[in-house]
Amino acid sequence: MLCCTLIACQKNDVSFTYSPEAPKAGQKVSFTNHTTTGQDWSWDFGDNGTSTLKSPSHTYKKPGTYRVVLRVDNRSYWTATQQITVYDTVPTFTCEDSVFYVYKDFTFKANVYNPFNYDIQYQWVLNTAYCLPADTAETYDGSSISVYFTRPMDEALLSLRLTIEGDTIPTIEKTFLIQDRQTNSLLFRTPNGDYRQRIFNSRAEDPKLDESGSYILDLEQDTFQTYNGHDFTLSEIKEVFPEVEGFHIANRKIYLRAEGLWVANIDGANLVQIDETPCAAMTLDTKDSRIYWANENGVWAMPFIGSDNNKFVSSPYALNPMTNVTKIAVDSEPK
Repeated sequence: MLCCTLIACQKNDVSFTYSPEAPKAGQKVSFTNHTTTGQDWSWDFGDNGTSTLKSPSHTYKKPGTYRVVLRVDNRSYWTATQQITVYDTVPTFTCEDSVFYVYKDFTFKANVYNPFNYDIQYQWVLNTAYCLPADTAETYDGSSISVYFTRPMDEALLSLRLTIEGDTIPTIEKTFLIQDRQTNSLLFRTPNGDYRQRIFNSRAEDPKLDESGSYILDLEQDTFQTYNGHDFTLSEIKEVFPEVEGFHIANRKIYLRAEGLWVANIDGANLVQIDETPCAAMTLDTKDSRIYWANENGVWAMPFIGSDNNKFVSSPYALNPMTNVTKIAVDSEPK
């Protein structure tokens, strides 16, 4: 018992430094272990390199940001962690991801060897209409940029122009293979035909004419639903909400389509308006926990309401500007 107490009370003084502070790819980096306790050392340099020396050196072959971990005596609570950025003598930009898909955020970071802290100006150039900033507030002049791609491409081009201490260097260009991926779809019925729109979290591709989901739209209805063994009918719901035109139920919430879009508890309590614009069609996606609806301004979406008082923090967001939708359904089979 005494030994365990002494061990538990030992101070965790695990620490290390490295030099040079701004290493280049191919340059030896020396790590100095300042730990005063322990006998066994385990280093993980973040690029699959390891060492058991107390104060080792390591050479990174590629530029990038690496997570270095030192563990003492193989104890998880005796560790120290630092990030080390390895630069290239030739400026470049990198991404932690190596495989790229449509409608997924990717962050590209500039790696510029700048040990003397020169003033650097960055200008990212999106050379395709199908490569967009992931954040509408994203600036194009920072040392990194987050983007997403809206269609598969064999060669998506991204460029970076750098000015270092007033000198402009040649533009850095890289091309990327952008792959398609499967996801759920939203189906719409309009007087002009049935449409399909694939949904990627809060983003969606443009709607396309599609007949493969017609049978799902034919089955979709919002006037009858069985929930927890009880059959709910529109006439029954009208006894509590006389103006209701359609409804869906999920997670003990009832979503009502009337003069606007509403949500209430399954017992009818805590009625809250989601959208005041008259709702033409509405459906729920119980797999991804979202509600979709159509009004005179287009098609909208938002996550399910979660709290008992039906207050929500997520705002509705627009999926497309279609204004003549008469029916909505979800195709949960990835396309």
